[in-house]
Amino acid sequence: MLSHWRLRPGGSATPGASLADRILAARGVTDPRFLDATLKDLHDPSRMPDLDKAAARVLEALDRDQSIVIYADYDVDGVSAAAILWHTLHALRPGCRVSTYLPHRIDEGYGLNKDAIAKLADEHDLIISVDCGITAATPAREARARGKDLIITDHHTPPHHAADLPDAFALVHPLTPGREAYPFPHLCGAGVAYKLAWRLATLRSGGDKVSPPLRTLLIELLSLAAMGVIADVVPLVGENRIIARFGLSQITRSSLVGVRALCEESNLPEGVDAADVGFRLGPRLNAIGRLGHAKEALELLTTTDAARAHEIAAALTGWNNDRRRIETEISKHAEQLAIDRGMTSDDHRAIVLSDPSWHRGVIGICCSRLVGLFHRPTILLQQDADLCHGSGRSIDCFDLHEALAACSSHLETFGGHSMAAGLKLRAANLEAFREAFVAHTNQRLRPADLVARTIVDAEVSAADLDLDAVTRLASLAPFGRDNPEPRLLIRGATINGVPKTFGAAGNHVLFDVEHRGRRLRVKFWSGASMLSKHGVRLAHHTTLDLLCTPKIDTWNGNRRVEAVLHDLALSS
Repeated sequence: MLSHWRLRPGGSATPGASLADRILAARGVTDPRFLDATLKDLHDPSRMPDLDKAAARVLEALDRDQSIVIYADYDVDGVSAAAILWHTLHALRPGCRVSTYLPHRIDEGYGLNKDAIAKLADEHDLIISVDCGITAATPAREARARGKDLIITDHHTPPHHAADLPDAFALVHPLTPGREAYPFPHLCGAGVAYKLAWRLATLRSGGDKVSPPLRTLLIELLSLAAMGVIADVVPLVGENRIIARFGLSQITRSSLVGVRALCEESNLPEGVDAADVGFRLGPRLNAIGRLGHAKEALELLTTTDAARAHEIAAALTGWNNDRRRIETEISKHAEQLAIDRGMTSDDHRAIVLSDPSWHRGVIGICCSRLVGLFHRPTILLQQDADLCHGSGRSIDCFDLHEALAACSSHLETFGGHSMAAGLKLRAANLEAFREAFVAHTNQRLRPADLVARTIVDAEVSAADLDLDAVTRLASLAPFGRDNPEPRLLIRGATINGVPKTFGAAGNHVLFDVEHRGRRLRVKFWSGASMLSKHGVRLAHHTTLDLLCTPKIDTWNGNRRVEAVLHDLALSS
């Protein structure tokens, strides 16, 4: 235990610096507004390429009573983005002719497709994509050929060259090739949609400030944008952190009946954090799109019928339970296949597996599970006749989208970003693709990269963890990618008293330690099984190095600091 961890440079004690400041300095965060950023720190939406052009066209469509369709991806990010625009357009022009379209994951696949665009172009005057479309050159040509404007809003990796971009009326993307980059490149699809909604509101209001009703709406829509930010696992820094921080505070007090119903169905506490979205709300919204059609997830976020909202929320829980069962079965199967086929050794630095029995809508989550187990890029595919449809997930030091581009001669289509992607290839090309992809990863990764390492933010003493310091530390939240929950190291703490187990199964461990004259309570969730697995026995006077996160316990109304343990080692 504690065999693969690394202290950040600058994580040692710094005289006079607060604990929060030490951690930010160790992480290289130099923004003085990081802890205290407000909504005023969000960038002007007009700085995003083509956003003003897109907003003007949308307002023109509303004023002319043209028919508008929002074409969305089927995941949480896409559904949230579509709901943001849907609510905004209805607020700008009540009774407007706005509908939504979500492709079927299995029947149509990700993103804009030519057949759907052809049908929608015949039925609507304006098509707006959210969370998809930046590589959709053929569908864009179809819209153009039928004389209809297509506005693409997206955040996925665009083509490298401007000549390969879709020929659309507007391309709203933070990093459009050939155009000035937006100051923050890491927005998710819902974040881009929120920027468009914001600009629509200011243009309609005739200035930089929006009318009170539209301001109230934009604050409300932060709850949807936050769900997209967190569920899409984009870096929780910069604008994403601001959106998530203020959006999380809106979720449980939302006026949107669908959001309230989802919270009630998920048994959320009053104070919602990123983990609640990532593990309770997000999976429910995602599940129906993975196993069926996501249109009900979008209906939930747009309906004004409370009874219908509760009906959908309950159904989403059922879908999510089915998803979890299927995911467990596929993950266990894929894990064993990876081991049996030698894909977990140091000389095979990627996993590429295919099986016709796997459910195409779930394999992306199973990829994440295998990445967690084996810490290497993983691609899982479902073979259907002569085609293989797959998903991939990566590790921080490996750009998955770049790797797929390097192997693109074996692929029919692919898209995504550095950490997650989708792909399609002919079954006849599977073995050639597998060899090319593994060769690429073997060149880019070292055996040391295949070991998950815990980054330690700072080495501390028990005395550093007082109520004021830990309260300030909590202001680093929300936690997620690129802004993880703090991990602190306490060396040479001595157990005081006999450790106790608790919980229905007795699998959690609680004990006190003494460290440099201060006492600290330590809680080790699921610690009993981990200690048993490694043959470690804790007893009175045992001296330990502790890897932990400090929390404030409020049991019985009393506030006290406790250390939530992640890992430990017997001190030498």
